[in-house]
Amino acid sequence: MLHRLLFTAAASAAALAGVPAGQAAVSPTGPVAVSPTGLATTTYGEPVLSAPAPMPPPGRDEDLGDRLTVTVHDAEGVTDGSYELRCHPDGGSHPDVSGACQKLDQSTGWGKDVFAPVPSGSVCTMVYGGPATAHVTGTWAGRPVDAKFDRTNGCEIARWDALVPLLPGGPA
Repeated sequence: MLHRLLFTAAASAAALAGVPAGQAAVSPTGPVAVSPTGLATTTYGEPVLSAPAPMPPPGRDEDLGDRLTVTVHDAEGVTDGSYELRCHPDGGSHPDVSGACQKLDQSTGWGKDVFAPVPSGSVCTMVYGGPATAHVTGTWAGRPVDAKFDRTNGCEIARWDALVPLLPGGPA
């Protein structure tokens, strides 16, 4: 049955391809007219061959791409505050928009959460990396982000450093 439907549709399309605008043709489903615009319609004016669905209208600027807000506190040598980062297309008030977007793109992979916390039960070196904290919120790769960062031990320092320049570089 499926083969018959496909054959009928293919035969109809082939028959209509050779019919000049404004003329009529006969398909296995009945008479077909071709409008002056080139659209095939039945005798009741219903379209026989549908055009591809139109693209959705462009979204608002705030809906396009990936958007993150990075809030930094107590980072040595860096001005504390909140920075907006937009990627795809790049923009925002972040000090290194291009570098931050490139780092996130490189770090993003299938089944990998770039912003995942250190797994509980991890064995981390007891190294203190300073009082800096950061909070990243927004949307990345179509997923919501709400991640907190600090430099309280070796695991957290490594997690922070893996996202430089999104997060400010550690102390020299």
